[in-house]
Amino acid sequence: MSVSRQVVLDTETTGLNAELGDRVIEIGCIELLSRRPTERRFHQYVNPERPIEEGALKVHGLTDEFLADKPRFAEVAAEFLDYVRGAELVIHNAAFDVEFLDAELGRAGLGKLADHVAGVVDTLALARELHPGKRNSLDALCERYTVDNAHRTLHGALLDARLLAEVYLAMTRGQDSLMMDLDSPAEQAAATARIDASKLTVLRASNEEQRAHEAYLDAMAKEAAGGVVWRK
Repeated sequence: MSVSRQVVLDTETTGLNAELGDRVIEIGCIELLSRRPTERRFHQYVNPERPIEEGALKVHGLTDEFLADKPRFAEVAAEFLDYVRGAELVIHNAAFDVEFLDAELGRAGLGKLADHVAGVVDTLALARELHPGKRNSLDALCERYTVDNAHRTLHGALLDARLLAEVYLAMTRGQDSLMMDLDSPAEQAAATARIDASKLTVLRASNEEQRAHEAYLDAMAKEAAGGVVWRK
C-alpha cells in the first residue's frame, strides 16, 4: 500500500563523521501529500555545540558565529518529530542523514528515527538502479531531469530538499497511477469507468486487406536471415 504522506528531508552537518561527534546544524523538510508538494515545511538551524570543520564550511557556508544563538537539537526535537511522524521519508544518500539524526535523537533520549516514521526511500539507491554507471549526485540528477538548480551555489538543507522533491517526483513519475494525475472527481470517475465491450463496433479486415497484410509479412520473412517467429 502506498504512503500518501511523504517528507523529503536533508541535513547539513559540522563534518562527515557522526561517530566522531559531528553534529546536525540544519534540517530542511518538504511535505508531499499524494505526491503533491504542500506549503507545510520544516526548517531549523541548530547550534551544534562544537566547531564546524573547514571542509564542511566550504560546502554549506554556515559559520560558528551564525549558529551560536540557534536552539540546540534537543530543544527542537519534539517539533521535528511531530512533523515527520508517520511519514515516509525521502532522502538522498539516506544512510548519512539517518545516522546523524539517530545520533541526535539518541542524545535526547528519543530513540531512533525509524521509531517515528513509516520508512525511508533512498533516492541515491533508486538513482543507481535507474542509471547504473552514471553520476547520481543531486546536481547530476537535477541536470538529468531538467530541474533548475542554477541558484544552488552552496548546499542548504531546505533548498536541497526542495530540489530533491522535484527530482524524486520526476524519477518516479512512471510509478504514478492515473488517479494521481487527475484533478477532479469527474475526471477520476471517467478514468475508472468500465467499458461495455459488447457495444463496441468491430471492423474486420477485408479479403483484400488480409492478402496485402500476408504479402507484407512474406516480404519481412524473406529479409530476415534467421526467419521470423510468427512463421515458426
